[in-house]
Amino acid sequence: MSRINVSKLTNENEEGGPSVSGISTFSSTAFLVPPKGTTAQRPEAVTPGMIRFNTDSGHLEYYNGVEWTEVLVANNSLDGGNRGVFAGGNNPPVNIIDYVTISTLGNAADFGDLTGSSRWGITGCSSSTRGLFASGFIGPSSFYNIIEYVTISSTGNSADFGDLTQTTYIPGSCSSSTRGLFAGGAIAPSFASTNVISYVTIASTGDAIDYGDLSVTRQFLRGCSSSTRGIFGGGNGSSNVIDYVTISSTGNASDFGDLTTVRSELGVCSNSTRGIFGGGEVASPATFTNIIDYITISTLGDAVDFGDLISQTKSLTACASSTRGLFAGGIAPSNVNTINYVTILSTGNAQDFGDLTDTRRDLGACSNGHGGL
Repeated sequence: MSRINVSKLTNENEEGGPSVSGISTFSSTAFLVPPKGTTAQRPEAVTPGMIRFNTDSGHLEYYNGVEWTEVLVANNSLDGGNRGVFAGGNNPPVNIIDYVTISTLGNAADFGDLTGSSRWGITGCSSSTRGLFASGFIGPSSFYNIIEYVTISSTGNSADFGDLTQTTYIPGSCSSSTRGLFAGGAIAPSFASTNVISYVTIASTGDAIDYGDLSVTRQFLRGCSSSTRGIFGGGNGSSNVIDYVTISSTGNASDFGDLTTVRSELGVCSNSTRGIFGGGEVASPATFTNIIDYITISTLGDAVDFGDLISQTKSLTACASSTRGLFAGGIAPSNVNTINYVTILSTGNAQDFGDLTDTRRDLGACSNGHGGL
């Protein structure tokens, strides 16, 4: 057997690498080192199928003919796919926890119960193994600062995790594989909006710690993330603001861009590259909307049109795998149990997925396959 060691290969003009055509086989027990660089260093003259390692995200990515997108990084197999988990809600306030397998279609199944209290105005975030549900509300004198957790791969009732830094109602949330962030909301008992962002370490238990502030004080916002960036969009007070933070650090949020329209009480989810914003209430005049718009998380800029939900819905929630986004529950114009789904890397209108186990609004959601993992 012969062996050849080569330190450098160029084309005949020594202005680039050689082109290898035909069927080529590389066999080794070692490794292959692809090109690498930051998001800002992505090459411009590209063709579909080109692949590189993004040093900002820590993931392989490829060019799909439209944009650079990450190679699938979530692979938590549960009966063939990632799980979405939905908790709490109002119709009246419930302690229900449901789950679905995101890659399939069908109705949700019972997971267990929230142990803190039946309540609504909940938010959710997660790692690949653990889901957190925080905040909540029953009436003017019944706000909750509690955080509870579940093990996503199992079923059963939630357990106590700790407390938020403030007693709030319907904050936004997002997470990486290690940290969960909670932002904004309404403070008890005044219902005044807050701009506070707090965080927890998901694998542990304990109370939240101050992270920084949103750029705009608001409630009824929602969040999503990549592995490095947290995104918070929408909210009351005529807000179309999208903020972002670097999850692994602390500090105040910065402006990312704007939603396509001013709205609150929307559902937000993401894979590692795209954030999707669905439904909500348009501020003036006060009407529900079926708008879906999206952003590319690694960039800055305004959201663009994606498509429409099945119906005009507010007070809904959302979760995602690396390929699908789900929008569940809400008011349309009465409380619904509908689950819609979209294919995140395409554009187009949502389709019917199935139903929650109960009709309700202002519930929380998380998954073990979202864009922050």
